[in-house]
Amino acid sequence: MKKLILIDGNSIAYRAFFALPLLNNDKGVYTNAVYGFTTMLLKIIQEEKPTHMLVAFDAGKTTFRHKTYEEYKGGRQKTPPELSEQFPLIRELLDAFNIKRFELDNYEADDIIGTLSKEAEKEKWEVKVVSGDKDLLQLVSDYVTVVLTKKGITNVESYDEALIDEKYGIKPHQIIDMKGLMGDSSDNIPGVPGVGEKTALKLLKQFGTIENVLDSVDDVSGKKLKEKLSENKEQALMSKELATIFTEVPYNLTLDELKFGEYDEEKVVSLFKELEFKSLVDQFDTGVSAAEKELEELSFDVVEEVKEEHLATPAAMVVEVLDENYHQADIAGFALVHEKGRYFIPTETALRSDLFVEWAKDETKKKWLLDAKRGVVVLGWKDVLLDGVDFDLLMASYLLDPSHSSHDLSDIATRKGAKSIQADEAVYGKGAKRKVPETDVLAEHLVRKANVIYELKERMEEELKKNEQFELFKDLEMPLSVVLGRMETEGVKVDIDQLKAMGEDLASRLAELEKHIHEHAGVSFNINSPKQLGEVLFEKLGLPVIKKTKTGYSTSADVLEKLAEDHEIIRHILHYRQLGKLNSTYIEGLVKVTHKGTSKIHTRFNQALTQTGRLSSTDPNLQNIPIRLEEGRKIRKAFIPSEEGWKILAADYSQIELRVLAHIAQDEKLITAFKEDMDVHTKTAMDVFHVSEEDVTSMMRRSAKAVNFGIVYGISDYGLSQSLGITRKEAAKFIERYLASYPNVAEYMERIIEEARENGYVSTLLNRRRYLPELTSRNFNQRSFAERTAMNTPIQGTAADIIKKAMVEMALRLEEANLKSRLLLQVHDELIFEVPPEEVDEMMKIVPEVMENAVELAVPLKVDISAGDTWYDAK
Repeated sequence: MKKLILIDGNSIAYRAFFALPLLNNDKGVYTNAVYGFTTMLLKIIQEEKPTHMLVAFDAGKTTFRHKTYEEYKGGRQKTPPELSEQFPLIRELLDAFNIKRFELDNYEADDIIGTLSKEAEKEKWEVKVVSGDKDLLQLVSDYVTVVLTKKGITNVESYDEALIDEKYGIKPHQIIDMKGLMGDSSDNIPGVPGVGEKTALKLLKQFGTIENVLDSVDDVSGKKLKEKLSENKEQALMSKELATIFTEVPYNLTLDELKFGEYDEEKVVSLFKELEFKSLVDQFDTGVSAAEKELEELSFDVVEEVKEEHLATPAAMVVEVLDENYHQADIAGFALVHEKGRYFIPTETALRSDLFVEWAKDETKKKWLLDAKRGVVVLGWKDVLLDGVDFDLLMASYLLDPSHSSHDLSDIATRKGAKSIQADEAVYGKGAKRKVPETDVLAEHLVRKANVIYELKERMEEELKKNEQFELFKDLEMPLSVVLGRMETEGVKVDIDQLKAMGEDLASRLAELEKHIHEHAGVSFNINSPKQLGEVLFEKLGLPVIKKTKTGYSTSADVLEKLAEDHEIIRHILHYRQLGKLNSTYIEGLVKVTHKGTSKIHTRFNQALTQTGRLSSTDPNLQNIPIRLEEGRKIRKAFIPSEEGWKILAADYSQIELRVLAHIAQDEKLITAFKEDMDVHTKTAMDVFHVSEEDVTSMMRRSAKAVNFGIVYGISDYGLSQSLGITRKEAAKFIERYLASYPNVAEYMERIIEEARENGYVSTLLNRRRYLPELTSRNFNQRSFAERTAMNTPIQGTAADIIKKAMVEMALRLEEANLKSRLLLQVHDELIFEVPPEEVDEMMKIVPEVMENAVELAVPLKVDISAGDTWYDAK
């Protein structure tokens, strides 16, 4: 049996646009509606297996219905330009899939669908209509099913006659009578005022049609309803006419022309790549036919015994580890590609070869990797030193395309037009099914990966040079990846007994707090249950309800903070939550991730993640230990030197971002404050409030500090009002006075936005870029966010670059001076070392010297440094 799928193009595009967040590719082209439309299309093709397809579109704003009623669809808002721009892409997508599309002046998509569904029905074809518009339910018949989107775009409900009867108690053809009576606000169909769906259905069950209702008004119960029906007779009949789908649209298509079958998969994948639909590219690439079509033959040798000829350099090198948490993970295998050939080397063959191990640590033998840090760590755990890394594809990709969330090799290859390669998931599987495949499959995949690195190296270096980012890549990010690799492998020692003792202490204090909370409440309940807590606070204790959720009362932190003055119980609950999180996330969490063999935590530093260039850490995240709370600060007591008698040394940049702001804005007042080593927040308070230093109050300084950091992180009157607990009007006035006091800062903020709009990106002092296509968005919120980002990225990004540069130079300095001291951690603006006692004095001089001279600014960089027996004592 032939199956025809008819899609309401405008309806599905609208649904997709509003269901998904606003996405764009690196060219700034909006793609969320196209993506949603595509997922719906692929789902239909896969599940329905249609023999024929057509997508109908509205041709324009005016249709034949406007002659009947000028205000038809008059209340609709203008289509957002971010959606309008995507319709040509949707049409291009349909052409790539070889799916017929049709639109006709003076008619709506509904009319085209109605006409074709009736024609196919006559031929006894199975017809499925896909839309978000209930009007199309009138087409349902023995042969026609209407599939309506419910929530989002892929959650749908299929309506046949039985479901319409179940939901409405009427026949499909009565849908137009229902619309005639109740109207339709979305299409601006008036209907009969005061008649809703419930009344309309009651009337139709009694009288059958709208005409019968109007002819039998005297039999209708309810005086008011009778009057409404009598007064609006013509309007009701007109509304029915407007709601009726026209099924005799003049068109020049035959049903056979709607045939759906083969399409050019390469064309589809190419469009997906252009739109940057990674998951959809992978979906196609995982298919056998796509893989066969895309992958060219590649010859290579499997090495049984490592020889000199296998280790020619420069070589693209793959060290394959399947586990995302790669510390101590098994190595699946190695691949090398260089001018003399392509080779797969099994793990045991490589690691038992002295020749290979010596080659790996020889810094004169140049290696090109996808992720140098991972290679250093993975081999480090096998006691193999990796040196001589001359190119890191991951870091090159990150610098060139910082807005991309994925820098997997297959994604980079797709973006950069390299020879095709399957995604790892296609070879290894996903989640629990992930495993090492047969040796021949693994070998070919690794060699292909190395081949892509070999092919892209020169091309990406040229791009970096063109962007004036090659020095940033070669002198900063590349050596830093090796430094971070050494830090990860080294790890930081943790006193497990101390952590457990802290956990016991917190458990005892939590029990005490629980007792106080229950006493205040007058009842025992589960404090961690939002439902029970809400009932206690807002029903039993009668506190004012601030916010409600679908499941009851909101007990979020912001709600509780607003109630802090209303009842003593709130203070205890907030403290209980803080200590509970400390115990579960940080105490118990750190114990879990402490390596049993080394008694150390080996966090993973993410070098290619944030768009500002800042480092982050995972497994565990050591940047998030809450140090504003004394109990949180005490967790640092558990971080100790790995050797007896050594010290922990902590060096922290003082107000680095404000110093960068002073330099970038070239603001004399800020520059003077830093040069004279004044308290910059006090100086700001003096300038803004026009008072002398001795007259600056703590509130003035607090306000000045909030606006100083607000400038760094993207100031807004709303943000400042929340921070200081003042009105938005007061906050706006304060910002105005601040910018009047620091005109160069105000000028910088305006200038950087204009430069970003002109160039499409902003840069740090070391030429790290952040692309901001949203600056030209017609969406106010998106544009405002992009403007704030343009202001703060050069500041935050430059601060990040400075501490990275300091890390690279510290590593060199330690090596040159032949010191035993080790760099262990980087947390925000702080570097943590472990130092033997005889090197403490020397390190107290060297570290500030290196950090303060990492870059030259118009203001001095300042480092606070101290040493102690633990990380806590060093601060």
